[in-house]
Amino acid sequence: MDTRHQAARERPLILYLVTVDWFFYSHFVERALAARDAGYQVAVVCRPLQHQDAIESLGIRVIPWSVSRNGVAPWRELGSLLQLMRIYRRERPDLVHHVALKPIVYGGLAASFGTVGQIVNAPVGMGFTFSSKTVFARRLRPMIQFLYRRLLPIRGAKVVFENRDDRRDAIENRLVLASSAYLIRGAGVDLARFKPTPEPQGSVCISLIGRMLKEKGVEEFVCAARKLRENGIDAQYWLVGPRDRENRGSLSERQLRDWEQEGLVTWLGERCDIPTLLAESHIVALPSYREGLPKALLEALAAGRPIITTDVPGCREVCEHGVNGLLVPPGDVDALAEAMRILIQSPAMRMAFGIAGRNRAEREFSNAKVESDTLALYRVLLE
Repeated sequence: MDTRHQAARERPLILYLVTVDWFFYSHFVERALAARDAGYQVAVVCRPLQHQDAIESLGIRVIPWSVSRNGVAPWRELGSLLQLMRIYRRERPDLVHHVALKPIVYGGLAASFGTVGQIVNAPVGMGFTFSSKTVFARRLRPMIQFLYRRLLPIRGAKVVFENRDDRRDAIENRLVLASSAYLIRGAGVDLARFKPTPEPQGSVCISLIGRMLKEKGVEEFVCAARKLRENGIDAQYWLVGPRDRENRGSLSERQLRDWEQEGLVTWLGERCDIPTLLAESHIVALPSYREGLPKALLEALAAGRPIITTDVPGCREVCEHGVNGLLVPPGDVDALAEAMRILIQSPAMRMAFGIAGRNRAEREFSNAKVESDTLALYRVLLE
């Protein structure tokens, strides 16, 4: 046994496998820090972009992986797989935590050669192919289901789902055994960073926070704003988040600017001051087609803001209709506009929903709970 592997045996090594560094930094870094503080060695294998320095400054090693999130070029994809096999063979991790479709597939293939210990697979949100309405996505779904059926349970892997719908569907479709399917609800939310604040003065502001993707319901949000304006309902509408050029569902910058020029919305782009933006908003809307467990809605709950979202997996896990927000059918602009109108014109309802949302965030969605549940799973596998 080499010295690196000997050290890993003395302090178990956990490797997170994700495609890009920003996703790890946004959704998994707190769990990795909790694992480090619990005595494990921690590293992340990913394609470094703009967050490598920030991750490494926290004491988490970044292992570069040349991979495309959505690429399908055979030789390039083979190169990514072979590189990952070399990384696993060199690092010999005690546990690998594969996050999302491509890491589950490539990580499962690399792990099948016996160079890793335990495996945790996390099919967060089920990906573009399950949320998109395009012909391409529909044609791809059977192949993805086939891969999941073969690789989710590989070598006795434990599978972590973010919402009850995805866990139930995976069990019913025989993608995974119930005994291996765990529920850990999203990334959680920092209750100290996101705190309730009084509503701002002035016209009501409704924010959609997330990447500018069709699957996030951005077009429906804008159409609802147009409908309300035509009906004389006064409000502001903010789009908060970057474009995602690697995602097939990304909206063009021209489209976003055209909506701004029409006077329908303000596109604020990527922002780091989300607590401040929530304090300046009255309502948060996310008319998404499907989610794992949307971080934007968790943060809205913690900030005491009412939410409007769709009755789809992930979103309905966060929103209790008539308690902390309103649920509408996906793709239904009229229903979305009506839900917006109700909350725009009902300050008392906004306040009641906001209080209920904060209470639910404290009970069910704190990052401390997510970290505790994740560490409990690691301990079962490693100790």
